[in-house]
Amino acid sequence: MHRPSIQMLTVCGISELPDQRERSVTHVLSILDPDHPDPEVFEAYDPHHRTILRFHDIILPIPGMILPARTDVEAILRFGDEVGEGRADRAEGHLLVHCHMGVSRSTAAMLTLMAQSNPGEGEDALFERLVEIRPQAWPNSRMVDFADGLLSRDGRLTEALRRHYGRQIRRRPDYVRIMHDLGRGREVEMAA
Repeated sequence: MHRPSIQMLTVCGISELPDQRERSVTHVLSILDPDHPDPEVFEAYDPHHRTILRFHDIILPIPGMILPARTDVEAILRFGDEVGEGRADRAEGHLLVHCHMGVSRSTAAMLTLMAQSNPGEGEDALFERLVEIRPQAWPNSRMVDFADGLLSRDGRLTEALRRHYGRQIRRRPDYVRIMHDLGRGREVEMAA
């Protein structure tokens, strides 16, 4: 995913996918719960390259649920490599990353892809760009931790995530209750 080839970056939830089909999407990263059916809306999209990953939006083990794993973040990075390799085939592109709500898994994946394609960009700047793309972004901390290590960011991405959570809580104080209700209180504590 190099800037000359990918001109548009979008993060959304499943309910917003129909709104994106007229926007010349060239690449899609779908992150779905393991038992969720594949959204049929992609049949109406123009031809595009699509990768599907399946795991739950959790940060700690929960019986019967699948945690995001290092291998999932490795798959996101492989997707980023594929997007970058195909850049010579087109003048521009539109990358769409979605999960169920477009808040956590998809924003963690988009952050990972942006950090991969812009290795010299500062971590706080990456989070600022992420918020421009998706203002409600609350990236899954487990995924960001894996990305931090895989991209050799030496903890800087995770530290920037802490600051990001703090800014998001100041903007949206209701995130404290929401994240606690979702079993993600550890992420709220990270912001303190």
